[in-house]
Amino acid sequence: MMKITEVAKKLGTTQRTIRFYEEKGLIAPKKASNGYRIYTEEEVGDLRTILALREVGLSTKEIKKALDHNDDFTNYLHNQRSWLYEEMLQIRDTVATVERMIEVSRREEEEESMMDMARELKALKEKRTNWRDRWNFDEQAEDYDDNIKTTGYRFNVHEHYNEALSKAHAWVEASAEERGVDIGAGTGNLTGLFLQQGIPMVAVDQSKEMLKVCAEKHPQTDTRLGHFLSLPLNDKEADFIVSSYALHHLTDEDKELALAEMDRTLGDNGRVVIADLMFRDDSHRKSVLESYQESGNEEAVEAIEDEYYADRSRLIRWWEEHGYKVEAHPFNSILHLLYAEKVERRIPNE
Repeated sequence: MMKITEVAKKLGTTQRTIRFYEEKGLIAPKKASNGYRIYTEEEVGDLRTILALREVGLSTKEIKKALDHNDDFTNYLHNQRSWLYEEMLQIRDTVATVERMIEVSRREEEEESMMDMARELKALKEKRTNWRDRWNFDEQAEDYDDNIKTTGYRFNVHEHYNEALSKAHAWVEASAEERGVDIGAGTGNLTGLFLQQGIPMVAVDQSKEMLKVCAEKHPQTDTRLGHFLSLPLNDKEADFIVSSYALHHLTDEDKELALAEMDRTLGDNGRVVIADLMFRDDSHRKSVLESYQESGNEEAVEAIEDEYYADRSRLIRWWEEHGYKVEAHPFNSILHLLYAEKVERRIPNE
């Protein structure tokens, strides 16, 4: 048992801070007969945790909820990390805009140019922070692997699924000293192929439930809550990046922002491999849709129009304009593999 003065000294904080957390209901020490608060070892431990979590930005409301429900703080820390990376990127975007504004401030018509830049910044902030999952992958997580059927449907997006993942894994040509990132990792099916080689992997997904299943299947995985437009990764943290069946949830415009985020987090001599639903170009998209319409396959038409199958030519053009070499491999009319590498690396053989 300890008095408040002893607790404050032990934890390197103030009595006022401890009383504040009492007022917020985070701790409730009993009072001795003399009226002094008495703190048990368990309460001192809770205070130590509270102080640590407050230091990294968790709110007293979040901490109280976790303590009241005896929750694991890991989920709260995952949320906080994701939010902090978003904040970091927003600060960078804002600094870059300020730099551009300084450049144009000496020119004529600077007011109009600066306003345009402000609008661009606002739009970028909204993209990074407001992306939402329309398909509710949290609810799909538990049965996701069981529902991946490679045959038996009139329109089957998972045809060649296993082949695509195997080829994506092979094309990376990962070595033991490298570290990879799987974006939109889901339950970790592609991640697992690299883990079998002993290669450390970061699995990024916006679905907490998908990440939970991934962690259960592959406990050695570093799971991180996040999404394509705001990756919870430092600059040049990844030696290679992979993604399967995820990029088509973004609009074409947002896909280019996603590629820029991959470029930011990819190290020198790095590479990206994406297996996803896409068409060669807009003409190919129209041709495939017309074919399904003519055959009366409304299921296919609805599925394609519900999501954002990529224009492969647009992705390739972005990479080439940013110093990458690109290789493409089609599995069928809607599933393609793309390999992009910074120019120093070799394009893999078929």
